Amino acid sequence: MFRTRSDRPPFAAALAMAAALVSAGAAQAQDALARYVVLGADGAATARVITTAPACPDIEINGVSRTMNLRAPAATLAQRPTASKPELSKPSAFPVAVCEAALGRGVRKVSVLGHGLPVLPARVSRIVVIGDTGCRMKAADHAYQACNDPKAYPFAQIAARAAAWKPDLVIHVGDYHYRENPCPDGVEGCAASPWGYGWDAWNADFFQPGAPLLAAAPLVLARGNHEECTRAGQGWFRLLDPSPLSAARDCNDPANDVEANDSAPYAVPLGGREQLVVMDMNTAGYKALATDDPRAVQLRRDFDSLRALSAKAGQTMMVTHKPLLGFAAQSRDGEVKLLPGNGAMQSVLTADGQVAAPKGVDILLSGHVHLWQQVSFRTQHPTQFIAGFSGTQEETVPVPETLPDGATPAPGAIVAYFSSWTQGFGYMTLERVGARRWLARIWDVEGRQVNQCRIHGRQSVCAQKHIGA
Repeated sequence: MFRTRSDRPPFAAALAMAAALVSAGAAQAQDALARYVVLGADGAATARVITTAPACPDIEINGVSRTMNLRAPAATLAQRPTASKPELSKPSAFPVAVCEAALGRGVRKVSVLGHGLPVLPARVSRIVVIGDTGCRMKAADHAYQACNDPKAYPFAQIAARAAAWKPDLVIHVGDYHYRENPCPDGVEGCAASPWGYGWDAWNADFFQPGAPLLAAAPLVLARGNHEECTRAGQGWFRLLDPSPLSAARDCNDPANDVEANDSAPYAVPLGGREQLVVMDMNTAGYKALATDDPRAVQLRRDFDSLRALSAKAGQTMMVTHKPLLGFAAQSRDGEVKLLPGNGAMQSVLTADGQVAAPKGVDILLSGHVHLWQQVSFRTQHPTQFIAGFSGTQEETVPVPETLPDGATPAPGAIVAYFSSWTQGFGYMTLERVGARRWLARIWDVEGRQVNQCRIHGRQSVCAQKHIGA
């Protein structure tokens, strides 16, 4: 006599159930396209999974299993008007769900779908800093980077080498997404590349090439100007922003753009008395702002928050996409002209004709300019580092190796030491060497050190340096 399914002995039924669960788990794992941990206010950690599965997976935290929450369901969003050739646009398709789970304090071990997730140590001693990592495809600038060539677009190699360094923390200083417009016919370097502001372009620009770093350490993520609401802001809020997703702040409704383009600063403790404070300055431009400009009002509010947060620590690193006290360059009439630091931010921080950063802010970590740069001052200004050299097409007009006499990024700031590296792509690391002391190293794509700098408080000096004017 044959037994029906319900007639099976308990042991056989248990085996069948276990096999079914294993099969379901394997299918869910296959459907997971990315796994990572983002850090938010006060260092609160959130695990995220991007998946094509119909339901969120379970996550195991300190040996206890629970189901992750749905942050954002699969959806196709209307294309926002954009300055980057709006006629070359399409709806933003996200055929993936984003699931998340708050990790809480005292977490020692986290795994999801059979893969461990990184946990922030109580004392952070090894930090990777990257920025401007997407592959540029922008019709308005006639710029089409060879995304298919790993030498022309080496972010995947940089991510792998930086992950192998075994960091405690990864800081991305902004601009993740660059594939805005379609690759023209006949341009082999970017042929068949995804484009637009949906998941396929986000995956190609950040999640797929950056996977080794996402697995290596928790992420502190600054928002760049490429993630403002009229560009890739919808994806930013669904995928990367550390705060809860809100209909009032998801970049879907243009009526909410003013508020959605500014997020409150938040601190991430590093252990000891050091911390990061992440600032959302994605719309702050080179021009000074009128006092009644809504952005000026927001910046004043944000810098007031920075002052309050920096008063709680012995050292603060301010993480913002656009550099407050760095240099960029442009060519006019055949001559290279230096562009000083961010005018919008400086207009809010100017008092008595001079720019003064909040007390306690020693180090500025930024991107936006596609190179590596260090500026330290004789005056009481924080040392500025720019690490916008991790994959995106390099600057067509690099900053000169030596600054001209009298060059300054801001009123009242006198340069003591200046260093830059414009010969290629790479990443930066920070190693703690004492209270308010860090060793910065700059690495090229092949993992060769091209410079190193010692940081003590607000001062930094690099091995390859150029004394300021």
